[in-house]
Formats: sequence, structure tokens, C-alpha cells
Amino acid sequence: MKQWIKSILCRARSKSQDDKSLGSNGYENNGQTKEKEVETGHMYIIVGLGNPGREYENTRHNVGFMTLDQLAKAGGIDILEKKHKALIGKGMIDGKKVVLAKPMTYMNLSGESVRELVDFYKIDETAELIIISDDVSLPPGQLRVRKKGSAGGHNGLKNIIQHLGHDQFIRLRMGVGEKPAAYDMKDYVLGHFTGDDKKLIDEAAKRGADCIRMIMEQGPDAAMNSFNASVKAPEAK
Repeated sequence: MKQWIKSILCRARSKSQDDKSLGSNGYENNGQTKEKEVETGHMYIIVGLGNPGREYENTRHNVGFMTLDQLAKAGGIDILEKKHKALIGKGMIDGKKVVLAKPMTYMNLSGESVRELVDFYKIDETAELIIISDDVSLPPGQLRVRKKGSAGGHNGLKNIIQHLGHDQFIRLRMGVGEKPAAYDMKDYVLGHFTGDDKKLIDEAAKRGADCIRMIMEQGPDAAMNSFNASVKAPEAK
């Protein structure tokens, strides 16, 4: 009888020790609770470039923000948290863990925020960082995916390249149309979309979100083949 009671007590102590070695979610503690892995594979940081402030909404330079908003909508993600000199939102899109970021540094200092994000989340910036920017060399609504390359005169990309120390990162360039000869470049990119251009950009932002989802799912080469084709202007009614 004593031996039987002793056996029960030993099993109880053993179970208690096992329970202490587990977190509340049933994973090994080892001094700290491990979070349950919700997915495997890559984690992506997707950065839409633009300028903060109501006066810059719907301007050519803010098409990166506009596209990121469409991507956030697809994933049910709110971009509201203030961290790393940006507004960020974290969540899952198509089974991939993502951080969506809008730098609040103003365009020309975008690299400061990107550098902080890359350092904090420790991603492979050549494969898991995607930058969305406007491009005056492409017609309105035209998308162009690239895996590397120069800034092409874009000061936001130039600052990112400066802070990363290389240009080997994926970027989605969103066409906003060439600057008219009589315009100053700053005035042009900070100008608002109107008429048919606004329709093209609204549609391009949605396609841009789809393009980024394809980059994450199938890679940038597949996205190039699907989205780098030219876009026709809408027919006059």
C-alpha cells in the first residue's frame, strides 16, 4: 500500500515538473515562452514610398502609399503603429508574414526608415524587401518590377540605396507619366492626379497589390512576366 501511494506521488511530481517546462500554450519554456509558429517561409517587409500629411494625399509622389493601402486592404491590415520612423502594420497575406510600412521621414530620407526596419526584423534585404515607388519615366498606370538597379533619379530610392549600401532589392515602379517640359520636377511629382490619369492610377494601385502578392508567392520573375506589359489609356466616351 505504501509503495502504491509512493508511486502515485512520484508520478504527480513528474507531471508538475513537466508542466513547469511548458508555456501556457503547451510549448517548451526553457526560461521563456516560445510563440507558436503560425507559418513557415519568408517574412517580407513591403515599403510604400510617399510623403506624410494630408496635403500630399493622392499626389504622384504618393502612389507608393496608395498601392500599400490596397495591399493592406487585401490582408485586413491596419497601418497605424508608429515605429522605425514609419507607420507600420503587421499581419499575414496569402500565408506569408508581412510588415507593411509607410516611412514618415518625407521622401528624400526614406532610407533612414528602411534601414531601421531591415535591422530590426533581420530579413534578407535582397529577397524579402519590396519597395514601391513612383516613376516619371513610365506612362500613368504602367507597372515595372525590377530585382535591382539604380535609383533612376528618384531621391527616395537613392536614399534607400545609400543606407543599405547596395541596390540589390526588389522594387515595384509605378508609372505616373512624364513631366511636361514647362513643369518643375518638384511641382510635378507633388501635383495631384486628375481625369483619366486618376482612373489609371486607382486601377494600377489595385494591380500593384496583386503584383506584390505574386512576388511573394511565385517570385519576382513571374511578376515581371505578368505585370510589366504596357497599359493602354482608357478610351474616350
